[in-house]
Amino acid sequence: MARKEATFTAESGRDKGKSFLITEMAASQAESWAIRVILAVGNAGIEIPDGLASQGMAGLMAVGYMNLLKIPYEAAKPLLEEMMGCVQYAPSVTVKRPLIEDDIEEVTTRLSIRKAVWNLHMDFFLDENKSTLESDLQESQSSSLSIKPLPKRSPR
Repeated sequence: MARKEATFTAESGRDKGKSFLITEMAASQAESWAIRVILAVGNAGIEIPDGLASQGMAGLMAVGYMNLLKIPYEAAKPLLEEMMGCVQYAPSVTVKRPLIEDDIEEVTTRLSIRKAVWNLHMDFFLDENKSTLESDLQESQSSSLSIKPLPKRSPR
């Protein structure tokens, strides 16, 4: 079965009308990426329920997109770069190519594309398990995920 794809078309600013093809990560890459995100979230002081890291993208869904904003930039940068690796510029219906720096001119376009990448990777989880996991996720997020201050590190 082929990987899922989605097309994102910018609707405003200097990128208005530009289209980008987003392709789902391979399962092994997505699992590795999700585990690294979960570990980064845990290292940022957010309590992660037991066994969540072993659930890959499903575990990442439980952590939630907003908790990803709490990851320190140094840990987030390689994850953000890998996320954009799923995106190609599609200047026409028949042409697509890897992104170059000048393809995206607006910060809002980059952020919107990142959200579209997130949604593409989470849709399978939501579609297949929405009915059985809705209450579990709400319970998990309200009782298991809490923000804890990072421990102070001693200077080296």
